Amino acid sequence: MVDLIALLTSITAIAGYHYFLRLKLRQNPLYTVHAVNVAARSTWVAAIMASGKSDVLAVQTLRNSVMASSFMASTAILLLIGALSLTGSSDHSSSLWHALNMSGATTEEIIAWKLVWLVLDFFIAFFCFSMAIRFYNHVGYMVSVPTLAGQDAVSPALATAYLNRAGLFYLLGIRSFFYSVPLVFWMFGPYFMIVATLVLIAGLYPLDRAPSAKIDRPLVR
Repeated sequence: MVDLIALLTSITAIAGYHYFLRLKLRQNPLYTVHAVNVAARSTWVAAIMASGKSDVLAVQTLRNSVMASSFMASTAILLLIGALSLTGSSDHSSSLWHALNMSGATTEEIIAWKLVWLVLDFFIAFFCFSMAIRFYNHVGYMVSVPTLAGQDAVSPALATAYLNRAGLFYLLGIRSFFYSVPLVFWMFGPYFMIVATLVLIAGLYPLDRAPSAKIDRPLVR
């Protein structure tokens, strides 16, 4: 029962944090780094497609995004396999996990459910990164079509929507990676999971917060 309360508390804390960011975005549309990236992608796609020629920088940027997503997807698969391998060695490692468990259940069923949540988290990360690769590849073809070609089916707005969707899937994959930290600490006890969740939120806020747009004036000589 304590483990279930810890899981629900952790999920509620993460959901509350993202709801807080959503409220801040209503006051300031550029409050988070992700909102700034959405606006930057829209301007980037419009500039690339308006040029009417293939841009080496655009191809390089999309290739870097695909390579980053591919690397993260491969990492998710390796972590997924590693989590599955824990199911065969749970008898040997359970004594270490229980050494720090002060109030949570220590039955094999509870450990199995914790491993299921960890495996599910890595699977979600792999799925999100794979979908990000898919949409980045679509954008690679779409931005090559100039706006002057008159193709209504390939417009800058549609290419921007695909690119932002790829960015969203990449963000969800990264978030799934981050949430694996509380799930791992859950193995050692419910209180460790709650503390890890709070530390994760405290670490995410300065990363999600967009930096100030103020620019210092250069020194006049």
